[in-house]
Amino acid sequence: MLRRFFILATLGFLAACASPDDLDKPAADLGDFSLGHNVVIAPNLVEGPLSRVRPKEDFIEAVETRIEERFGRYEGEKLYHFGVSLEGYILAPPGVPLVASPKSTLIIRVTVWDDEAGKKLNEKAHQIVVFEQLSGETIVGSGLTQSAEQQLEKLAKNAAKKIELWLVRQNREEGWFTK
Repeated sequence: MLRRFFILATLGFLAACASPDDLDKPAADLGDFSLGHNVVIAPNLVEGPLSRVRPKEDFIEAVETRIEERFGRYEGEKLYHFGVSLEGYILAPPGVPLVASPKSTLIIRVTVWDDEAGKKLNEKAHQIVVFEQLSGETIVGSGLTQSAEQQLEKLAKNAAKKIELWLVRQNREEGWFTK
């Protein structure tokens, strides 16, 4: 029992470290980054097993909005464009708490373009698997406590944060947005 507590506490701590609710704090360092085009597509969006159904237009709009919200605050000197492809999702349905409580998931692929250089920064699209954040609501299954719209909004917010974390890492390791 104590072991489970520590595992859950650790997961909760790790989830809190990457909280998507940090827009009131200073933006992470992305050098000369400024968001140009924010193109989100879903030509082959796959609905996962047992998922609640939402139109792909809802996913596109939610992800575009959350990317704009997160990256529109960067005011660097160079424009970079995003190409985001939505690949698959699961919006958790209601289940049996703690026994069969599936988690919501979104799979995206991201390409970043340097406007000035006219080329991709990453030749191969970077895949990100986005999970719902662990919270009091989701521990028993978000399908029981949230509507499909709420789940989608939270996944979109988490997707934008995951993209930001990846870009911060690429900037640090590869010098993508150096001034």
